Amino acid sequence: MTDYLASNWLEIVTTILGLIYIWLEYKASIWLWVVGIVMPAMQVYLYWSHGLYAFVALTCYYTAAAFYGLAVWKFRKTRETHQPLPIVYMPRRFYLPVVAVILVLWGVTCYVLVRFTDSPTPTLESLTNAVSIVGLWALSRKFLEQWFFWIVANTISCIVYAQTDMPYYIFLYGLYNVIAIAGYFKWRREARVVKSNQ
Repeated sequence: MTDYLASNWLEIVTTILGLIYIWLEYKASIWLWVVGIVMPAMQVYLYWSHGLYAFVALTCYYTAAAFYGLAVWKFRKTRETHQPLPIVYMPRRFYLPVVAVILVLWGVTCYVLVRFTDSPTPTLESLTNAVSIVGLWALSRKFLEQWFFWIVANTISCIVYAQTDMPYYIFLYGLYNVIAIAGYFKWRREARVVKSNQ
């Protein structure tokens, strides 16, 4: 048992942090960004050891973006009331640029993985990266639709983790999807209240 824990401790610890993170996201707690700084920093070695190089780059992005998200949630206020940003619907003008960004990121990342690495899952890994990058941006703006990006990214991640023998992460990202669905409905109620008050 101790040998198993010694060889898998990093996956276990980051799984626990991941559960804390998704719960804080569900609650729309600013503390999610603190966990979002620590957890991906720890995941860099884990992903590298499994040959998931795009995920290594993504965790570096997550760490940097978490500082941005923390600053936005902490210091950016609404113009009218000077209150913290509310949960809102993503404006329609972002739809097309978001799709374009995902496609470009997917293509570029997939090319790099295929050309320069031995990644076992370059197509799925790069798609997960592209969707997750946009999802984290949407989360930092408190857009309700951020949950859709995470549901897609989590589903693909489960496939990647199944193919790279990371059982704790299959469980974690499957659970992420359950909470993401619940989070969507919770955030939607709040977004509707904000919209009705405008």
